[in-house]
Amino acid sequence: MESDAAQLSSHKYLTYPNLFTLLRLCCIPVFLYLLFGRDNVAGAGFLLGVLGATDWVDGWLARHFNQVSEFGKMFDPTADRLMFIVSIAGILVYGIPPAWVFWLIVVREVLFGGTVAVCTLFLGMERFDVTWWGKTATFLLMFAIPGFMIGASDFVLHQAFLVASWLVVVPGLALSYYTAITYVPTIRASLRAGRARRG
Repeated sequence: MESDAAQLSSHKYLTYPNLFTLLRLCCIPVFLYLLFGRDNVAGAGFLLGVLGATDWVDGWLARHFNQVSEFGKMFDPTADRLMFIVSIAGILVYGIPPAWVFWLIVVREVLFGGTVAVCTLFLGMERFDVTWWGKTATFLLMFAIPGFMIGASDFVLHQAFLVASWLVVVPGLALSYYTAITYVPTIRASLRAGRARRG
């Protein structure tokens, strides 16, 4: 196992955590197929829940096999954000309630995620780590979203999933907007650091 890990580590991109992130990313077409191709809302919801529950695995693999890389630090959150955006878009197109909750998530992602992407790609902003509160907000929303999907299906326990989703989505939304505001000074500092490094 150690020799295999060392062999993978010798490659810039071919590492266990990056391969796991890629595997999760490949589940996006499966999610869309279950939702639109099979009209299986519960199945798509459970798949999305599994993807949310395994979000920590790539980070654990990187630390366990000593395969932390700058590419992995960018690839993992980019893949997570892509899964997040595609799943929300699919839910809105399909018409799963409550639409206003999903639109609030979209607005936050567009404003905050778009700002970070533009500053990083075009303004040379240095990358910064997500705070614990930011991770908590994402964790809550990643369970509330599939919960609402299962709650809107004919799954036998759909009412329980619906109640649980409401219990976690309210603090999740509040935290997501709160952390977006608290990131503003961090973005400014990272922009200054990036400009200083280039200058």
